Amino acid sequence: MTTTTTRTLTSKQIDSVGSLLKDDRQPMGARFRALFTLKNVAGKAAIDHICEALVKDESALLKHECAYCLGQMQDSHAIATLETVLANTSEHPMVRHEAGEALGAIGTDQCLNILLKFQNDPCKDVAETVVLAVNRINHLKGNANGGDGRESSIYSSVDPAPPLEEKEVDSVEIEKLGQILVDEKESLFKRYQAMFTLRNINSDESAMALANGLDCPDSALFRHEIAFVLGQMQKPVTTDKLAEVLAQKTENEMVRHECAEALGAIATDKANNILKDYLSDEARVVRESAIVALDVSDYNNSEQFQLLE
Repeated sequence: MTTTTTRTLTSKQIDSVGSLLKDDRQPMGARFRALFTLKNVAGKAAIDHICEALVKDESALLKHECAYCLGQMQDSHAIATLETVLANTSEHPMVRHEAGEALGAIGTDQCLNILLKFQNDPCKDVAETVVLAVNRINHLKGNANGGDGRESSIYSSVDPAPPLEEKEVDSVEIEKLGQILVDEKESLFKRYQAMFTLRNINSDESAMALANGLDCPDSALFRHEIAFVLGQMQKPVTTDKLAEVLAQKTENEMVRHECAEALGAIATDKANNILKDYLSDEARVVRESAIVALDVSDYNNSEQFQLLE
C-alpha cells in the first residue's frame, strides 16, 4: 500500500487521525488510511501514534503495517519501539519480522547493533529478516553512493535489498535473473537483489519470472516478499498465480496476506471477485487483508488519494 500525496496537518488534526488509527471499532480500511496519512505527514507526533498502535493493537495485520510505515519513514525516533517489538517473542512473527526490516530500512549504526542480537533468532522468518537487514546496512555502508536505498526503487520505497548493480546485470536476461531468484544455493540477499532487479524491469515477463518465486519452498519470508513486489508492480498477468497461493490454506499466513494485498493493488474486477471469497477466511490476518485490499482497490479505481480530509 503506497501513497503519493503529502500535506501538512495541525497538531489537532494529527491527534485526530492518530485516534482513528488506534480505534479498533473503526473499519480496518479507514484505520489503514489513517496510518498512511500519518506516514506521509511524518514527524515525532505522527510516529508516536503509529508506535502506540504497533505496541498495543490486537491486529497483527495492522501492527505489521505500522512497522512497515516506520521503516519507510526512516526516522530514528521509532528505533526504541521497533527494538521492543522485535525482542518480544510472544508477538506475531510477521510483526517481529517487519520490525526487524524497519530497523534495516532506518539503517543507523544503532539499528545495526540491535539487529546483530537477533541473527540467530529461533523464529526462522525473523532470523532471515535480520540477516537481510544487516546485509542491507553493510551494503549501503560499503557503497559510497548508496544513499538511503530509496533512489534505487522506481516505486520510491525503501527496499530490504538493493537491485543488482548495472555492471552485474549488464546483458543478463530475465531468464538468468529468474534462475538466481529461485536458486536456493544463492544467498537470500543475492536472491532479493535479483527480485528487485526484476521488479525494476517492470514488464509482464519479469513479473511472471517473479511469480515463479512463489513456488520456492525454502523460505516463507522470501515468498511473502515476492507477493509484496508483485503488488507494487500491479500486473494483471500475475493474478492467477497470486490467487493460487492465496487459496492454499496450508501456506504461511504472512504469504497469503501479501497475495491478498497484491490482488487489491492490481484492482481488476477479476482480482476483486477473488478477494471477496476471503472476507470470512478462518485466518484473521487473511480476512483483514482481503478487507483492506478491497478498500485499496476502491481507492485506486476511484482515483482518490489515501490522505484523510
